[in-house]
Amino acid sequence: MPTSLGPELSSAQRERVDAVLRFARERLSPGARQREAAGAFDRQLWDACAQFGLTGLPIPEAYGGGGLDAVDTMTVVEALGKGCEDGGLVFSLCAHMFASAVPIWRSGDVNIHRRYLEAIATGRLICANGTTEPEAGSDVYAMKATARRDGTSYLLDGTKCFITNAPVADVFLIYAKTDPSAGFLGVSAFMVPRETPGLRVVPEHSKSGLKTSPWGTLYLEECRIPVESRLGPEGSGAALFAESMVWERCCLFAYYVGAMDRTLDRVIEHARARSQFGHRIASYQSVQNRIVDMKLRLETSRLLLYRTGELHRQGKRCDDAVAMCKLWISEAAVASGLDAVQIFGGTGIVTDTGVDALLRDAVPAQIFSGTSDMQRMIVARSLGLS
Repeated sequence: MPTSLGPELSSAQRERVDAVLRFARERLSPGARQREAAGAFDRQLWDACAQFGLTGLPIPEAYGGGGLDAVDTMTVVEALGKGCEDGGLVFSLCAHMFASAVPIWRSGDVNIHRRYLEAIATGRLICANGTTEPEAGSDVYAMKATARRDGTSYLLDGTKCFITNAPVADVFLIYAKTDPSAGFLGVSAFMVPRETPGLRVVPEHSKSGLKTSPWGTLYLEECRIPVESRLGPEGSGAALFAESMVWERCCLFAYYVGAMDRTLDRVIEHARARSQFGHRIASYQSVQNRIVDMKLRLETSRLLLYRTGELHRQGKRCDDAVAMCKLWISEAAVASGLDAVQIFGGTGIVTDTGVDALLRDAVPAQIFSGTSDMQRMIVARSLGLS
């Protein structure tokens, strides 16, 4: 968990982090490899996480959440990464919290809060964010989904793809254009219950990583919802989405810091125990160099993570810090995953051992929540280069 290079934890923070670490190791990790092999989402584990308070960490306590700021949220998610070998489960939890619960909370819509927020924050309802489209991935505001006003209702039409939690979600947060000519200001957000006529959910194919996190495609065909299901005023959807990405791009990536820490421990243990040519492989400089590089990536990731969290906690603008955090951690996790596989050799690519889990779960991290190239564009803009 956070070392001297991370934040100094108070006794209350340490107690919370230790409790999450124990829970993750004892309740969430057993059977992780079997669930991954089956690509199975476990609703009982989800419910256990909800009961433990892991489905609404940043949501105010008044709505059943944990009331944690960004830094405290990061410490909990890092503990999950350190203790839980089921990366898909943690990814689903984070997508539910940061991409769905946060914009619902931040919309300030009392009607929506009363109807949905407590049930989502406490995990009774699973929520999925419907933003990505076949022709609008990185160029998110090029979305073609529309919401046409029809009296006291809206009619939603469009297709959303790669939607995390879609096959198991009870309700969807859908972004659509209410004014296609207004660009950023023409996007609005809507709550769409799963049973709404005109909404069809189709599971996607199996993924190479994060296998226990289900995803799917949404088809909306004249999907009629009441005006009261819109979050905030018309045109506020893009701002809500952008704020949710600040939470997701920093707090979700605390999981990968914890996972890198867990993987490093396992690699060190293996290097000390494994012998080749009459010597422990830990004595070979080539192995030592890889392990040192893994340690460097871990600690620099942790520094960037908690620096970003502190900026967010202080209410400072942190777009470039968030982009650097997401960019560095995702690429560091891939590099350390490759090193772990290399050090383990043949057993490193045997799925049952789980050594390759960090690599397989980290590759998508370079794509979701904005690709690495998109994060570089944000940093370049902050440097006045574009």
